[in-house]
Amino acid sequence: MKKFFRKEVKIAIAVIISLAFLFWGIEYLKGINLFKPVNFYYVHFKNVDGLTDSAPVTVNGYQVGQVREIIYDYDTGNLRVLLSMDKSLRIPLKSEAVITSDVLGTAQIELNLSNNKEYYKVGDELVGTSEAGLMDNVSNELLPSVAAIMPKIDSLLTNLNKVVSNPALNKSLNRLDNITANLEKSSRQLSVVMGHSVPGILDNVGGITKNIDAMTDDLKDVAASLKTLPLDSTMNYVNSTASNLKQITDKVNGTDSSIGLLLNDKGLYNHIDHTVLSLDSLFMDLKKNPKRYVTFKIF
Repeated sequence: MKKFFRKEVKIAIAVIISLAFLFWGIEYLKGINLFKPVNFYYVHFKNVDGLTDSAPVTVNGYQVGQVREIIYDYDTGNLRVLLSMDKSLRIPLKSEAVITSDVLGTAQIELNLSNNKEYYKVGDELVGTSEAGLMDNVSNELLPSVAAIMPKIDSLLTNLNKVVSNPALNKSLNRLDNITANLEKSSRQLSVVMGHSVPGILDNVGGITKNIDAMTDDLKDVAASLKTLPLDSTMNYVNSTASNLKQITDKVNGTDSSIGLLLNDKGLYNHIDHTVLSLDSLFMDLKKNPKRYVTFKIF
């Protein structure tokens, strides 16, 4: 027993274990779990551009397996891809394995499962197709459109060159330069005006505002004084005076009072006029014949 576990045997066992761990580690880094049970299927493709070993195999975006190996068939010129799938996955007949590529060109296999009730057996060959990649779409769709647009772009550049070389454009640009220079000059003048005149105007406005404030204060004082005046009693007195004046005016205009008779009776006016004329005649006669009316006696 001691002879069997000699130093050389121990070294051999250690090397074998190390190689086993190395092989398992390499496979694990590839994404292959040697301890997980899987089923193998084959798919034939004419082109596997971008597809590599350990590429994921997905169903509806969920990884259910991976590419185990890619083999070139020299007889048919096709490529045979070995897929290792989860043992619990059952693939219906007429399902397709489609190679898809992302923006970076990395390829994977997408399984489009059918609704068939029958299933492939382990080791059967699946139907394989390739989906057009981004560069294929660029080549097939974008490049023809670009080729069709190129003559229009050439015509557009030609017309643009004619517009740029037109002398009228140069004249317009010169006018635009002159307008810009005038605007700059006006801006400087406006800055000067704003710097010199506007402060004085603002000071005047400030003084006017102060005067208005003072006037407002005075008006407030006047309004307060008016509030203290006995306006009600004054208005009553004015109304009473107006009523008395109206009564006096009515009496003067009427014929019931002496003043009214004096102002409105025409006969009295004529009588007074006749009396004035008589007095005038009397005074004239007295002036001519004073002895008739005045007698002097001397004792």
